[in-house]
Amino acid sequence: MKGIDERIEKLTREKILETYSQGEEAVIALVSDLKTMVLTFSEKIKELQNQIKKDSHNSSKPPSSDGPKRKPKSRRPKTEKKPGGQEGHSGKTLEQMENPDETEIHKVEYCADCGRPLDKENVDSYDTRQVFEIPEIKAVVTEHCAEKKICPHCGKENIATFPEKVTHKAQYGDRLKAFAIYLQNYDFIPYERAAEFFTDIFRIPLSQGTLVNINLDCAEKLKDVEEEIKSRIIDSPIVNFDETGFRIFGKRHWLHVSSTQTLTYYFPHEKRGKKASSAMDILPNFKGTAVHDHWKPYFTFDLCNHSLCNAHHIRELTFIYEQYNQKWAQEMIDLLLEINHEKQELSENSGQFNLQIVEKFERKYNEIIAEGLQANPPETERNNEKKRGPKKKTPPLNLLVRLQNFRNETLAFMYDTAIPFDNNQAERDVRMMKLKQKISGTFRSFPGAISFCRIRGYISTMKKKGLNVIEGLMQVFGSDSSPAAFLFRDP
Repeated sequence: MKGIDERIEKLTREKILETYSQGEEAVIALVSDLKTMVLTFSEKIKELQNQIKKDSHNSSKPPSSDGPKRKPKSRRPKTEKKPGGQEGHSGKTLEQMENPDETEIHKVEYCADCGRPLDKENVDSYDTRQVFEIPEIKAVVTEHCAEKKICPHCGKENIATFPEKVTHKAQYGDRLKAFAIYLQNYDFIPYERAAEFFTDIFRIPLSQGTLVNINLDCAEKLKDVEEEIKSRIIDSPIVNFDETGFRIFGKRHWLHVSSTQTLTYYFPHEKRGKKASSAMDILPNFKGTAVHDHWKPYFTFDLCNHSLCNAHHIRELTFIYEQYNQKWAQEMIDLLLEINHEKQELSENSGQFNLQIVEKFERKYNEIIAEGLQANPPETERNNEKKRGPKKKTPPLNLLVRLQNFRNETLAFMYDTAIPFDNNQAERDVRMMKLKQKISGTFRSFPGAISFCRIRGYISTMKKKGLNVIEGLMQVFGSDSSPAAFLFRDP
């Protein structure tokens, strides 16, 4: 663009007159050169306009980048229902308990009209009201006293044995540690505010340094559990993969996630592509179906099958339809949603689409691609002859070629109905990690990031399995318990 600007600046009145005096061919060459410059600027303007018009509903940009003036468009079909509770919906109202924990009697001592005493009269009935309150929360301190006895026969002093996990003169219990882990790794409360919480609620002066040590201790005890989660993910038939930016000591790193409906594994790394996935060591050994967006490094792992996220496709197709007014894009959206709708309506007994339905949808898919290619023929010549190679593909053509070349990966959810339509599982799992950084800030050390990811993976797996998080965290610190046995116990 800088070279074009310089050429335009040199195009003075004298230069134009000089060209005109050189004859017809010189004028044609000048006009041709101007045409090339106009087309180049036109392409750049179009590209910039496309960037401005992209938001979370028609691209992979997060909703937080939309700005206050852009209202996200919902894909839910409109209904006639009014906002709020619907007719027939059973609301939730605080009801009185049949057997309250405490009862206070408020006596009638005088008549409100004549003022005569009523304290010795019988009670006709009671009008009752109940107040639900949380009792004062305070720490319970248990003192362990080991007896000392001197043997009268040999004179040896004997001391009773303390419980295995009672090792210090004063120490914190398993439930307190579990609460500390819960606040920081599930509720994302920063160290300073978590310390304030223990002081204000439990009246326990817990320092930020102690909270750090509790986290590090928890992460160390969860090493084997994390490896077991990783091993089970590798053995799973379908796994979702995603990655997102993750700031550690002020520098951009990447958080990678591998997850299923019941398992979550997080892995921070300085790189985003194949090097990080290889270090994560799941995809190099995975032989099932990997569900992900079209990030090319995923395709370098060929032991597994691949399935592409159709939520990404629909957003891109929406952009093509809205900005380029191309009918085929909306037709492809309708087709993908139609297949997914019919998939959801399949009975549990049949499970898979029959061959005739698959062939029907494949035929329709190919017809839409052909229609799109007809509207976007490939161009081989460039406007600027100085640049080599084929002309840069337009966004519609880029998407068409991808949908054509990766048809099986796009329609994988149709060929095997166990495969999800989109990659929302991984995106949900990674979204909470982004929320953590918005609330608590970035990590100050790489070991701290690793500890958080390990603990969060354990908590996320517990939540997916419907287990109690506090109970599960107590298993980590109990000397006679096993967090792995708790996490993978039979329901």
